[in-house]
Amino acid sequence: MKRRICVAGDGAWGRALAFAAREAGHDTRMWSRRAPDDAALSDAEVIVGAVPAQSVREVVTRLAFKEGTPLIIAAKGIERETGKLMSDVVRDVRPDAPCLALSGPSFAEDVVKGLPTAVVLAGNEELAEEWASALARPQFRIYRSGDLTGVEYGGALKNVLAIACGISDGRGFGESARAALITRGFAELERMGRALGAKPETLRGLSGFGDLILTCTSGKSRNHAFGLAIGGGVGVGAALAASKGVVEGAYTAGIAHRKARGLGIDMPIVAAIRAIVDDGSDPETEIEKLLARRAGLEDE
Repeated sequence: MKRRICVAGDGAWGRALAFAAREAGHDTRMWSRRAPDDAALSDAEVIVGAVPAQSVREVVTRLAFKEGTPLIIAAKGIERETGKLMSDVVRDVRPDAPCLALSGPSFAEDVVKGLPTAVVLAGNEELAEEWASALARPQFRIYRSGDLTGVEYGGALKNVLAIACGISDGRGFGESARAALITRGFAELERMGRALGAKPETLRGLSGFGDLILTCTSGKSRNHAFGLAIGGGVGVGAALAASKGVVEGAYTAGIAHRKARGLGIDMPIVAAIRAIVDDGSDPETEIEKLLARRAGLEDE
């Protein structure tokens, strides 16, 4: 059945999701801050928000859509000022709008090329099933989840860990070091996720471990590329300026570190990235701190 869909955000990911919706046979229009087509919002059956995480509050505030229209958030991050997930930001601004989160290991370029991609849509299970079925295609598989918290935290934290892997690669530490960082980084992601109520199986799924693997190993990842530049000797400011898009992990590291400290959770890799990005610490100093840590039980 043909549905009316509006994608808010005209960046690479917004265009890719609009492409996927059109390929699924839907009447798809776009809204952006540069071209705010309110007519595209007024009759939409669902809004797909594909803007940077730190812009979600501003953009959702501006969106003039009907009360009760579902909003699918495709941003991965934690709001820096409040520490809130994107779904909580939506509830603040539009409590009438049911919120779903779309996440998982996916690059815009792959979606547009029609390459096989699998993601997860989380939130109210009935609503997630409705829109997963409507938007999915054989090449764009959409799994469903009722664990909104787990899906959102996995998508947010993996960006910070990808910066760490990029720095390691930039320093020439090799594939063994990268594998260790991914594994120990996932342990940090899992500790925080569980403390905040996420299901272990969600964190081990597409939006957690799956997205972590992709973001930490691909040259297409902006977060990895940002870390790679820093590892190669480029300053944080220059590396951010050279990025071809928003480096979500650079904005998430600080708030993730603060939340971990508040919960009493040990997240040394996240702490190291926060020190480099926010405090201007030298990567070598943070690497030395990590290597000097006692290697205890693996499941600690």
